[in-house]
Parts: sequence; structure tokens; C-alpha cells
Amino acid sequence: MTEPADVDAFLTAALVPDEPEMDTADLPPISVTPPQAKFLSLLARALGARRILEVGTLAGYSAIWLARALPPDGSLVTLEFDPHHAEVARANIERAGLSPVVTVLVGPALESLPGVTGPFDLVFIDADKTNNVAYLDWAVRLARPGTVIVLDNVVRQGAILDPSPDANAAATRAALEWLGADPRVDATALQLVGGKGWDGMAFALVR
Repeated sequence: MTEPADVDAFLTAALVPDEPEMDTADLPPISVTPPQAKFLSLLARALGARRILEVGTLAGYSAIWLARALPPDGSLVTLEFDPHHAEVARANIERAGLSPVVTVLVGPALESLPGVTGPFDLVFIDADKTNNVAYLDWAVRLARPGTVIVLDNVVRQGAILDPSPDANAAATRAALEWLGADPRVDATALQLVGGKGWDGMAFALVR
């Protein structure tokens, strides 16, 4: 029986031939999949994004794909809580030749965000889920009309429908409800299935 991971492998081989060389060391395997990373890169290119903000760097995989979409004078700021993760990410970003356009800020994102200067054209949030509402609020504050905000991991194997035993699912459901209620954005979400199972992404357009 064909599994979603098998389909992801085919899609990656057929459509994502330019995978960056990555050292993930002992980091958890929670980055976006290659097809999802390529999608984010194409989205940034379609938007003509010149400034991108990322909350949650990990090994720098999505940062590399997003930075590849930038023009020569573009820039990406990515926020990472863990110093070891940030060190691995910086090495991967340097190996990809993207250090001149990527800035990695280390520390709790809610402490870094007040010192970040907007506006950004695209914001990608893929960090600790319990602070998603706060990250979304900061994303809007650092945006302009037309900015796109992408929030990852919004389905969580369906746990958002019964989030009581799962703090991450409860926080994710709260973030989706926040997106639906905040008049500053117009949002939707898509369910996704692939090598990482059943999940999804939310997309918000800043008014």
C-alpha cells in the first residue's frame, strides 16, 4: 500500500532536485518537508518578497528555502530560542551561501520581536505552539497591508477538534480562532498530508 511518505519521496525527486546540503546534528526531525519548503520559496517569489521574518529556525532548512527566493538586496530575519540550534542553522546557512542576507537572532522570540524592525512582506511561524497567538499578533504589527503570514502545524493529526489533553493542540486551536476573529487579517487554513503525517498550514493576508 502506498503511504504518504512514499508520495512525498516521489514529489521531492520530481520537483525539488535542488535540496540544500543540511547538517541536522542531533536536532529533532520537525522541519517542513521538501515539497512544503519549495512551496514557501515559490510563495515568497510570487509575492516579490524583499523582507521575510521567520519565527523558529531549527537547523535553518526553511530559512534557506525562503532566503533563496529573495532578490540580491533582500533580507531574512529568523528567530531561534535554542543557542545550539542557532549554531547549526548558521553553519547550514553559510554553507548555502546565504549568510549575507540572513540574520539569526537567538533567544525567546517574544523578547527578540520588540527589537525587530518591520515591515515584512512574508512571515513564517513554526515555533513553540503555546505562544502562537502572541507570534501572530507581532506578525501583524510588523506587517504592511498585503503581507502574508503562514502558520505551520495547525491540524496536528486532528487534535484541534479535541484539544483538552494537548496544550499544543489547544494553543493551535486558539490561534486559528484568533485568525478568524481579528479584523486586521483575512485567513484560511489547508489540511496537508505527507511524510510527517496529517497536519496543515494557515494563511493570513494582512488588510
